[in-house]
Amino acid sequence: MKRIVVKVGTSTLTGGAPHIRPQNMLGIVQQAAALYQRGYEIILVSSGAQAAGRERLKFPDLPRALPVKQMLAAVGQSYLMRLYGDLFDIFEIEVAQVLLTRDDLSIRTRYLNARDTLLTLIEQRIVPIINENDTVATDEIRVGDNDNLSALVASALDADLLIMLTDQPGLFTADPRQDPAAELITSVPRVDGDLMKLAGGAGTASGTGGMLTKLQAAQTSARSGVPAIIAQGAEPNVILRIIDGEALGTRFEPTSSARESRKRWLLTDRTQGAVHIDAGAERALRRADGASLLPVGITQIDGDFKRSATVSIYNAAGAEIAHGLTNYASDELRQIVGKKSSEISDVLGYSYGDAAIHRNYLVLLD
Repeated sequence: MKRIVVKVGTSTLTGGAPHIRPQNMLGIVQQAAALYQRGYEIILVSSGAQAAGRERLKFPDLPRALPVKQMLAAVGQSYLMRLYGDLFDIFEIEVAQVLLTRDDLSIRTRYLNARDTLLTLIEQRIVPIINENDTVATDEIRVGDNDNLSALVASALDADLLIMLTDQPGLFTADPRQDPAAELITSVPRVDGDLMKLAGGAGTASGTGGMLTKLQAAQTSARSGVPAIIAQGAEPNVILRIIDGEALGTRFEPTSSARESRKRWLLTDRTQGAVHIDAGAERALRRADGASLLPVGITQIDGDFKRSATVSIYNAAGAEIAHGLTNYASDELRQIVGKKSSEISDVLGYSYGDAAIHRNYLVLLD
């Protein structure tokens, strides 16, 4: 284990207060520095910009209006980085600010550029401190929370572990704030719908991510071959103790082995439509050698998308089983649904190949 992504939530930095607590931040930095000095590669995904902005501007309440939130994030981000920079300076460690939006991790060229920049920083022994670019992000290009952003980063960088720090010791069988009999779930082999329902709910007053977003992030990470742990940020030396093998929090096991970069990107890319397939096509996709998806096995197309779009693939039972890059646009696919590949040219007047989705650009979710 060498490359660790640590997501630091607003609640970890504030301890429930309306402002950043420097001693909380120092605790995170001390642990990151200790691992850095042991040869680990540390990537921080840090929330807290809006809380820092509220503190700097003495804003009394958390606003609802998006422009005001973005204004607070713009003010707070520089303050947050100043605090991180000063604290890492104590340990003579250089840091770099990286602000990302969903497009930076969805559009292939921008994804590759962002990944290469982060890898170069890591190679130079610089600690990237990542946040969503809240100042310019709109609903269409927002990841929405740093839990999911941290999972996308862990996948892009082929990390060895993702640690998400929060105000709870991990995932429980019920809400421990309401049910004293709730028990900590220490290990999750696979995230499913029942688990998602268990975790439903909002985050803290100052943060945007609740336990549900952490589960979604853990699922993304696990599907990319990266184990994830949800743990309590206030637990003393929580990061160091996890790295040293102590069983803290809830661990989510990877549901696949490490995947090649292109397929990790397909897993994390936002899908633009859906392709439904029959049982025979699903069996072909799940073969050990992996088949391409042919039009003959497609039963339905949902959404409007262009050629080379990332789409979800659903089986006959309605379960999402894969992501893939389409060889054809949605209107073309609708014309060749259920057709043999030899009929494509007759129907469309041209052909981009026998496969609707080639196996090299298709990845099973689990």
